[in-house]
Amino acid sequence: MKILVTGGAGFIGSAVVRHIIENTKDTIINLDKLTYAGNLESLKSVENSERYFFEQVDICDRAELDRVFNTHKPDAVMHLAAESHVDRSITGPSDFIQTNIVGTYNLLEAARNYWNNLEISAKKAFRFHHISTDEVYGDLPHPDEQEGSLPLFTEQTSYAPSSPYSASKASSDHLVRAWLRTYGFPTVVTNCSNNYGPYHFPEKLIPLVILNALEGKDLPIYGEGDQIRDWLYVEDHARALYKVVTEGAIGETYNIGGHNEKQNIEVVQTICNILDALVPKDTRYAEQITYVTDRPGHDRRYAIDSSKMSAELNWTPVETFETGLRKTIEWYLANQSWCKNVQDGSYQRERLGEINS
Repeated sequence: MKILVTGGAGFIGSAVVRHIIENTKDTIINLDKLTYAGNLESLKSVENSERYFFEQVDICDRAELDRVFNTHKPDAVMHLAAESHVDRSITGPSDFIQTNIVGTYNLLEAARNYWNNLEISAKKAFRFHHISTDEVYGDLPHPDEQEGSLPLFTEQTSYAPSSPYSASKASSDHLVRAWLRTYGFPTVVTNCSNNYGPYHFPEKLIPLVILNALEGKDLPIYGEGDQIRDWLYVEDHARALYKVVTEGAIGETYNIGGHNEKQNIEVVQTICNILDALVPKDTRYAEQITYVTDRPGHDRRYAIDSSKMSAELNWTPVETFETGLRKTIEWYLANQSWCKNVQDGSYQRERLGEINS
C-alpha cells in the first residue's frame, strides 16, 4: 500500500512511519507542517528508504493537500497531525481550533474529492484512519471517589471533553463520523491512552521529568499528583494503528490502551528510582520533586478498555510500564543531542497553561 501519514514527523507519527518502513513493504508519504513538535531527526533511520517521501504541508492548506493526493495517489490516510498539548491549549486555543478542526475538515474534503475520482476497486479499498485520544471522553471516577471496581472508557462512552485540546479533538472525531454517515466516506477512528517512549517532545510529563532530573531542576507535580493515566508505549501504539488501517472495519471505533493505570506521582517516582540506578548521584532524584498549582480543569482519571482491539484485531501491548519506561529513559540518556536540538529558544521546559487572573 501507499499510505499518507499526516503529522509523521511528530512523536506518534514518526513511530508509525518507522514501524511501517522497517516492518512492511508499504510506501509512506509523510505530510507534516514541521511545527515546534515536528522533527525530521526522528526519522533519520528511514529517510533514505526508497519507500519514504516527505511533503512539508499544512493540513489547513487545501490546494497543497489536493496536490499531494494527486501526486502520490495514496491507498489510505492515517491522520495524526494535531496540536496535542493540553497546557498550550489553555493559553492558546486558536491553534487547536485551526489545526484539529479546520485542518481535519480540509483533509477530509481533499481525501473525499480524491476518493470520489478513484476507480471502483481502488475506491472500495481506500481507508481514512483518524487517530484521536481518550481525552475526548472526559474523566472517570477516581479510586478515592468510588469503592469497588472502576469503569473504563469503551467505544460506547459518551464524549465529555474538558480542555480546549480535547474539545477540538472531539470535534474532529465528529466530523470524521459525519463524513462516513453523510457521504459514505470510508473512515475508521481510534482513541488512545497516554503515549510515552523515545522521540517525545519534552513538554510532556515523562520526557520533561527525565531531562529536568538529569539537569538538577525541579520535577513539578500538578496538585497532589494523584491524577491517573493509562500509559501506552508508543511502539505498541504504532503496531496497533497499522493493524487498524490494514484490518479494521469501516465505520468502527477502536480504543487502544496500555493496561497501565498509574498516578502521576507514581510515574515520577519510578523515573527517579530508575535514574538512581542508571545515573547515580550524591542525592536521590526524588528530592527534586516539587508540587505546583494544578492545571485548570484537570481530568483526574483516564483508563481504556481495549478488549475490542484484542478480540477483533489480535492486538495486545508488548511492553509493561516498567519495561517501556526503562527503555524510554535509556533512550533519552543515549540521545542527548536530539533533546538539545528539539528545544529551541521558544521553549525551555517552562510551565505552560497558567491562567493569569
